Amino acid sequence: MDAWQYDTSPDLDQSLTERLRTFPREPDLLIYSLRSFVAIGVRSWLKIYHRFQVTGRENLPSEGSYVLVANHTSHLDALTLAASLPLKKLHRAFPAAAEDYFFKNMPRTFLAAALINALPFNREVGFRQSIKLCHGLLENEGNILFLFPEGTRSVSGELGDFKPGIGMLLAGINVPVLPCYLCGAHAAWPKGAWLPRPRKLHLRIGAARRYDTLKPGKQAALTISRELHDAVRELGENPQ
Repeated sequence: MDAWQYDTSPDLDQSLTERLRTFPREPDLLIYSLRSFVAIGVRSWLKIYHRFQVTGRENLPSEGSYVLVANHTSHLDALTLAASLPLKKLHRAFPAAAEDYFFKNMPRTFLAAALINALPFNREVGFRQSIKLCHGLLENEGNILFLFPEGTRSVSGELGDFKPGIGMLLAGINVPVLPCYLCGAHAAWPKGAWLPRPRKLHLRIGAARRYDTLKPGKQAALTISRELHDAVRELGENPQ
């Protein structure tokens, strides 16, 4: 019989800020409990205050890793994507968040990492490293990645062009990606507003698609980004 051995967490000697900014993060029962408690409250608030509803939830894979790609007009976007998932998947869902904005100071870091489980995504200097980080995340069975390929919130509420980075991530990997369109978020909480307004939110989730047959490269990245942009746009223009 092997002797029992206790190993301390690798991040035990780090400060709370350092632990939250590190990715992947070590499991933390206190953070998990807090995140679950907040998620239940957020789901209730979305349902009551925003009359939140989801169409196409049956398209969500029941197992394996996958990517949700959506339009980006509000801080409500990631919250609604998370609320569309079963609560048991909460700690395996990771919204990609701009490192230079959401991980700029301790209050934002805590909100992003502890409460919504955000993955710090470097949009500038460490872009390729961030793509590699996302690949590693998706290789771990059962993880869900939220991406907003416009790169920033739309000021007008209109769908902008998708950055080719989404294509760089998905080309050549056998992971399903589901286009999504969130209606009402810009009216409810536009960029620059301090508090959300009581506007109806409706998330539409499209059918999954894969790009594992495309060879990674510039052309594949552009093709994927255009196709996903059109898929998200069609969900907004042609509700089912």
